[in-house]
Amino acid sequence: MVMFEKLTEVGAQFRLPGKFYAYDTIKNGNINSTFKVTYRDGETLKSYIVQKINTNVFHNPEEIMENIDHVTEHIRERYPNEVSLHFHHTAEGKNYLYDEDGSFWRVMNYVDSITFDTCDDLAVISATGEAFGHFQMQLSDFDGSILHETIPDFHNTHKRLDKLFDDVAANKLGRNADCEDEIEYLSSVRYKAGQLSERYANGDFPIRVTHNDTKSNNVLFDRITKRPIVVIDLDTVMPGMAMYDFGDAVRFICNTAAEDEPDVRRVYFDTSKFRAFCKGYLGEVKHALTKEEIDSLVLAAFSITVELASRFLDDYLTGDTYFKVNYPGHNLIRTRCQLQLAKDILRKSDELKWIVEESIKEG
Repeated sequence: MVMFEKLTEVGAQFRLPGKFYAYDTIKNGNINSTFKVTYRDGETLKSYIVQKINTNVFHNPEEIMENIDHVTEHIRERYPNEVSLHFHHTAEGKNYLYDEDGSFWRVMNYVDSITFDTCDDLAVISATGEAFGHFQMQLSDFDGSILHETIPDFHNTHKRLDKLFDDVAANKLGRNADCEDEIEYLSSVRYKAGQLSERYANGDFPIRVTHNDTKSNNVLFDRITKRPIVVIDLDTVMPGMAMYDFGDAVRFICNTAAEDEPDVRRVYFDTSKFRAFCKGYLGEVKHALTKEEIDSLVLAAFSITVELASRFLDDYLTGDTYFKVNYPGHNLIRTRCQLQLAKDILRKSDELKWIVEESIKEG
């Protein structure tokens, strides 16, 4: 009953029409508290998504919501006939609310749909690529530099590796001996992996709107046709490189094993899934990207995989304080899995570049 009253109060602040009717707790997602709320307006029932943001994780929620407002309103204005995310505003014109307890709330439209946490269906993988390519295309004329960098240097691979090797040098917990091979490999690819972030800092690539969490479960699909409807979860929308959104997506989708698979012999980069994602992604966005961006897609997949490996290893070396671990050495297992994937991407890079070129021609 307490939550019913709280959600009723929040809905009133966002001026949702009708009378609060019911709510369901949505358990997908591990960070924010999410509810589907339903209002009755005459004989009509209409649903919304209400979220209480975890401000222990998102330290700059107002900046996040300002970014989201810029991006969603741009898409709604440019593409009025497409389904898009819409965040409701209070009477004060804000797309967020602090309640009397200091909790941070927001309300958005509900889209009836399904999601896929993982998928082996190549048609769905291609549709996922299409969704993220379309998202990038929708924002290709948006000035990404006006957005807040809510997590500074989030995908600055060069700086991530610098921090890792500073901590390797310090060896405060004496764990270097557990991972000498991993440290040696990361040292050997340090320059290659950091190239794109250095070039971006030097202005070689456009400042794009980046999603920064391009997993398949952040696309809503039609329940029947399995066609993509809209990209969701815009909390990490920031200025950045388009190629890194692509790279992070294929890093996740094309991995044949879990991110913490202990048997690295089971880990490889699935080129058939890569081809499917490329076809969907580039079919949507190829005309909006520069040649330099397209030519860097495969290197971006390698670089962001190395970056994640370096983050897992750095967390292991410094006491497992960032990523949640389920057992001793969990972050080291994650490191080895990502490095195995990065090595396979590098081995297959010529083939992957050819697939990118073919996807451009086919589109």
